[in-house]
Amino acid sequence: MGSSNDNKWSDTAMLVIDMQKEFVDPAMNSLTFLAGGEVILPAVTQAVKLARERGIFVVWVVREHDPAGRDVELFRRRFYSGGKGPAMKGCKGAELADGLAIKEEDYKLVKTRFSSFFATNLDSVLKTSGIKNLVVVGVQTPNCVRQTVFDAVALDYEKVTVIVDATAAANPEIHLANIRDMKNIGVETPTLEGWSGSV
Repeated sequence: MGSSNDNKWSDTAMLVIDMQKEFVDPAMNSLTFLAGGEVILPAVTQAVKLARERGIFVVWVVREHDPAGRDVELFRRRFYSGGKGPAMKGCKGAELADGLAIKEEDYKLVKTRFSSFFATNLDSVLKTSGIKNLVVVGVQTPNCVRQTVFDAVALDYEKVTVIVDATAAANPEIHLANIRDMKNIGVETPTLEGWSGSV
């Protein structure tokens, strides 16, 4: 990793959103499993690898919920009873998908709503780390990805990028419709290959 890469990417962070077993691993048999999330796992893994090679600050955004569902959105609380529910703190479903791991230089951010910025310290962590630009990967496009991206634009991050084939929704049509909406507010939407080739 050369110093030119360090300088070029030092003000960029990658947000890896909700790439947890609960959402992307079919073996979990979860109500919240997203087939598209399983499909993009190799692309997300490659994007994280490239981010680290470039010296990009990697932020793992995850859901970890109270077993009683007291910190989850009202419409999801019905999924929590008897100490069971999606992405509960300390449970297998809340773990990162196989092949993904948080390293010492990374940052883990727990959220309880769609946006990674809502009621979290993410903006503070990024701004005090000198971050001006964001690259977003993960699931799912119309919910957590989109809300996070719209908030990032509202918070005046200079450049927001969503890697199209390292993000996913319940189906390709929903995914692409949301990508178009984000592109319409100035978000860059390259493929992983296109972003990999950027210098």
